[in-house]
Amino acid sequence: MKQDLLLDDFLARLGGLFEVALPDARGIAARFHEEMRRGLAGEESSLPMLPSFVRRPSGTERGRFLAVDLGGTNVRVLAVALDGKGGARPEAASRFAVPGEVMRGDGAALFDFVARCVASFLRGHGPPDPGRLDLAFAFSFPVAQSSIAAGKLLTWTKGYTAAGVVGRDVAALLAGALARERLDAVRVAALANDTVGALAAGSYGDPECDMGVILGTGTNACYPEKAGRIAKCPGLDPGGEMIVNMEWGSFDKLDVNAYDRAVDGDSFNPGRQRMEKTVSGMYLGELARRIFLEMSALGLLPGGLDRSPLSRAYALTAEHLAKTAAGGDFFPDFGLAGLAGRERWAAAEVCRIVSRRAARIAGAAIAAVLSWMDPGIEKGHAVAVDGSLFEKYPGFAENMTEALAGIFGARAGRVRLEPARDGSGIGAAVIAAVASSGGGRGGRVS
Repeated sequence: MKQDLLLDDFLARLGGLFEVALPDARGIAARFHEEMRRGLAGEESSLPMLPSFVRRPSGTERGRFLAVDLGGTNVRVLAVALDGKGGARPEAASRFAVPGEVMRGDGAALFDFVARCVASFLRGHGPPDPGRLDLAFAFSFPVAQSSIAAGKLLTWTKGYTAAGVVGRDVAALLAGALARERLDAVRVAALANDTVGALAAGSYGDPECDMGVILGTGTNACYPEKAGRIAKCPGLDPGGEMIVNMEWGSFDKLDVNAYDRAVDGDSFNPGRQRMEKTVSGMYLGELARRIFLEMSALGLLPGGLDRSPLSRAYALTAEHLAKTAAGGDFFPDFGLAGLAGRERWAAAEVCRIVSRRAARIAGAAIAAVLSWMDPGIEKGHAVAVDGSLFEKYPGFAENMTEALAGIFGARAGRVRLEPARDGSGIGAAVIAAVASSGGGRGGRVS
């Protein structure tokens, strides 16, 4: 009985530390608006608000394109066909795991690896069009773009630390690697962040789609901004629009707790990517792992078990946590095979508390962006969401929807969260098509 009371007290305290109540969600949205305003004006802000130099597609773009998607732990190469009627179809696709030593080694070696993936794909599938080898590069890291096909890496995220890349044009680095691989016919025609790709893919077939969101290993979002409001980009057609890559993982106006501070302090980029460390799949398992270790130290989990699997940083992943939401567990693999009854329930409750906060913060952030574009939510909005948390974590999307409903009330019915599977790669091809039609040239986006 005493053990149950101790567990109840611990979980009640934990729930309070990770709670995102309605006033909290509204506060997040208000702080988002201020950071968005500052970022668009070129002032100091935790939201970089990076111009993409491309508008949303019309749905009539057509052609066949090669796309490369580098983001998390894989490189994907796709051949994509656009039918000019809002339909985008991958004709072939290959996935290549990025070795850890490549992610954290020399930058030239990383891009040489990507080029070899392209060469392997072309050997297996041939070019998407024998007379055209335009490549769209979906690069899922913060980049300051200077055109539709050029941009310098601002910082690595998601565990990448490849040397000699920050501050350099990643499209040019890929072009150089393709040349070293003797793929002289392949031209890097477009550079796009993965979230911009998700929006482009979603809006190609759905005119109501006006936001792209990534919820996977990392997290980010983009939306089409009125060009006249992008004060840091003078010279744009004030009546036009440009997709803005928010890099919202760096948003730092959130309430954090001791677990968040510990994860941040021990990360490879302390003090940065604060929202990403509360929301993204890379960090949810690590937050839960630290909570389990504390529970074990307090005697709230069965004694006498091997805790060594839990002692390794990042050993616990969001995929493990998702098993508990589906009614299963990961406990035997982490020295917790003896969990039963109330203790087993408590361990699953830890996973629920951590993931629920992540979804609520994501929902509040989406609400912030939608209300920035449409303060009264007077029209319909589709949000293209790509990533394993949204697609595979049971209950995650529902918790996001609850946050939207809490902020918008009945108007939340005008918002649709739509899966954008393979959105970054397909969207990169759509962006290449937009660029070839004149929608991404010269910085004058209409």
